[in-house]
Amino acid sequence: MAKLPITIASWDYDRIQGLKDGSVPIEGCDVNYIVTRPEETFFRLFTYQDFDVSEMSFSTYMLARTQGDFPYVALPIPLSRVFAFSGIFVRAGSGIKKPQDLKGKRVGAPNYHLTRGLCIRGTLSDEYGVKPEDMDWHIGGLDVPEFLSYVDHGVPDGIRAQAIPHGATLSQMLVDGEIDAIFTAQTPQCWRDKAPNVERLFPDYRAAELAYYKKTGIFHTMHLVGVRRSLCEQNPWLPRAIMKGFEESRQRIIPHLTEITALTTMLPWITDEAERTMRDMGEDYWPYGIEKNRPTFEAQVRWSHEQKLSKKRWKLEELFHPSTFTWYRDETPNVPDDVAVKKSAGKKKARKTKKK
Repeated sequence: MAKLPITIASWDYDRIQGLKDGSVPIEGCDVNYIVTRPEETFFRLFTYQDFDVSEMSFSTYMLARTQGDFPYVALPIPLSRVFAFSGIFVRAGSGIKKPQDLKGKRVGAPNYHLTRGLCIRGTLSDEYGVKPEDMDWHIGGLDVPEFLSYVDHGVPDGIRAQAIPHGATLSQMLVDGEIDAIFTAQTPQCWRDKAPNVERLFPDYRAAELAYYKKTGIFHTMHLVGVRRSLCEQNPWLPRAIMKGFEESRQRIIPHLTEITALTTMLPWITDEAERTMRDMGEDYWPYGIEKNRPTFEAQVRWSHEQKLSKKRWKLEELFHPSTFTWYRDETPNVPDDVAVKKSAGKKKARKTKKK
């Protein structure tokens, strides 16, 4: 039987390896998996709509939906998650010792609307009473002079912001004392270079982030998975089939996190960290689906509206495909016969997919 050809794009995460190498199928689909860095993926997605299924910035997705008829709908697959506390770097001597000290300070950011910034600002506002309008914003490239944006969006009214000088970088401006802090999704070069006057606002960010998670149930989601809306309309079974494929691929990697026979990463205590994480956050600490992620999704939707990025406060039912609200991970998608995957009594061969 014929299968539906789809192209999927994402970064090379451990949790997508089964989909990438073809050992995990998406039922009813012939998958071409493309691996690209998030920056390239998002540019191609939000500018040219290049892919059928794609990794997608959560904050930029809400902006794109606010601005018009964006041709993708989100699936509740948190493909990339990072807590906010680790992304705040400050200059020693700037007087910033606690979050409230950020008020009145000069804060650099690669762009105002990116998801990491959304989550940092939302967390600072909720937990410490530090509002975006309490700071002076300096927008520009982190380590190279550039302006990082995937949709056309200015800084909201009431926010004091300016572009950094031509040829300047936030990382060097922090070292030189021209700004006081950086909110960033990437590790700045000044930190990699161990600049003596650059430090994290939360030196023990793991402890701070764990305490925050236990208090709120929020595990910040940077990137979701988007699927072309027209494909969903033509193939109503597709979103749930994609959900099942991504879930199975995620499940396959979990045993490797605590396997001591042959470490999958060059971290000697990776198994200890995995065991600690599961003790602290529960074994299913990175779930897919709506309900287990509802506190996180609803907080980020609220922050986008509070920070005047989204013109409306979205309901989750408006952002995510409706069929995924009742999805459960062990279900078998109802794929029509004309695109059904052939079943055989013998052992199924792993399907090879095209890679770029």
